[in-house]
Order: sequence, then C-alpha cells, then structure tokens
Amino acid sequence: MTKHETRIDARFAALRKEKRPALVTFVTAGDPDLETSKAILDDLAKAGADIIELGMPFSDPMADGPAIQASSQRALKAGQNMIKTLQMVRDFRAHDDVTPIVLMGYYNPIYVYGNERFIKDAKAAGVDGLIVVDVPPEADDELCLPALKAGLNFIRLATPTTDEQRLPAVLQNTSGFVYYVSITGITGAAAPVVNDVHNQVGKIKAKTPLPVVVGFGVRTGAQAKAISKGADGVVVGSAIVSTIEKTLGSKGEPTPETRERVTALVRELSSALSAD
Repeated sequence: MTKHETRIDARFAALRKEKRPALVTFVTAGDPDLETSKAILDDLAKAGADIIELGMPFSDPMADGPAIQASSQRALKAGQNMIKTLQMVRDFRAHDDVTPIVLMGYYNPIYVYGNERFIKDAKAAGVDGLIVVDVPPEADDELCLPALKAGLNFIRLATPTTDEQRLPAVLQNTSGFVYYVSITGITGAAAPVVNDVHNQVGKIKAKTPLPVVVGFGVRTGAQAKAISKGADGVVVGSAIVSTIEKTLGSKGEPTPETRERVTALVRELSSALSAD
C-alpha cells in the first residue's frame, strides 16, 4: 500500500461523510490544445468533479472508442507530450491542492519517458494515482510496486469478465479505488445495464474495503445517478470528450462554446449525483 493518505483517500473519506458518490471525470491532456486543456482542467474542478482522470495521449489507445481515440490524435497533433502533461498538473496544483488527479492511459508513453523518472516527476508534479490499462498484475514489479512505494495510488480495472479466480490478483496491489468497467468492449460504446452493474460491484466490494467506481458508457446525469446507487462513484469520459469535439471549429480549433458546454455537462452530472 501507499505510505500515507493520498488526496484520493481524503476525497473518498469526505464523500462518505457527505453520503455522496464521487463524480470522476476524464479528459485527454492537450485536447484540443494545451491552453484550452489547462482551462478545462480548472473548469472541471470548479464545476463539481471530485476526481479528475487526465489521459496521457497515445497513438494507439486500443481500449478506447472513437471519441477518446480522436481526442488523443488531436492532442498529439497539437504537440502534447508527457513533459507538457506533467507540467499541466504542476500548473493546476499551483491553485488547487485538494482535487485528486489520476493519470490514465497506456504503458508505452511511460516506458519511453522512463519508469523511475516518470514516477519521480509525476509525484513531484502533484499526481495522486495511475491507471495504466495494459499493465497486468503479473508485471507489478515493473511499475505498480515502485509507484506505490513513492506514494502514488495504483488503480486497477475490473471488468464483467473478471471472474472470482482472477479478482484477487486484480485487487492485490490496488489502492485508491477500484475502477469497474461496466461493459465489455471499448469506451463509450454502449449504455451499462444498471442491475448487472450493481451485482458486479457488490461482488467486488465483498472482496475489498476500497471504494468501487463505475465507468464506460455513462453519459447523462440520470444514468450517473442510477449507476451510483450501488457504487462509490461514477466515471464520465467519452461524453465529456465528445462534447469538446462537437464544439470545435472547422479547423479543429476551440470555440467559446467548448469550455461552456463541458462545464454545463459536468454541473449537470454533479447536481444529479448530489440530489437525494
């Protein structure tokens, strides 16, 4: 486990007192450009995001659907890289020292940057946790255990196909929270079936004291509210990223609507989860 309480631990403790599920939002770092992305990061926290997942752009995000794939391409085209992504977190921390930030993505950009350097720089920048979707528990020595030792949460994904034999390996070195992928397939592909999700979350919660948040396919406040009844939080990613895409100009540039529409969506989600 991590050596001390992280911002993620503190946020879930506060939410338990408020008897409220977490709203976890995902955006890709550098989408559609660095300045807009930095502004959106600030907007998310102010609009009610409890935890922010910041995607590390990668050229081949195989678990992601078209919306998040396109966001990665836009970010890379605009010149986003790991150094800029970590600087985004540093800049955010200059005025927000409480909202947890989780870097999410694939192992390749981390490996290229260098594992030791990445963990050291991420921690120094103010990153709280990592979700690296293509590093299995069998490779924990490579990234997971060093990250935990440095005080970063390492968050694993459980899926509808994670059976009772596999679940203990998934949970063993997980910290912060468990991310339950509510549908089989790519992000943003379909809407989750609420009762199925609640049953699966219940099985995971029986095996771990960690909070369980549910992602993939949640798009509206009503969906988020329904899913959250049986979970500790809800992740919304594709809907936010799609909102960014829909508001861009003819050359892919941000418009005044870009930030406004993202903020409006996050406020709607946040208020739905806060309502009794």
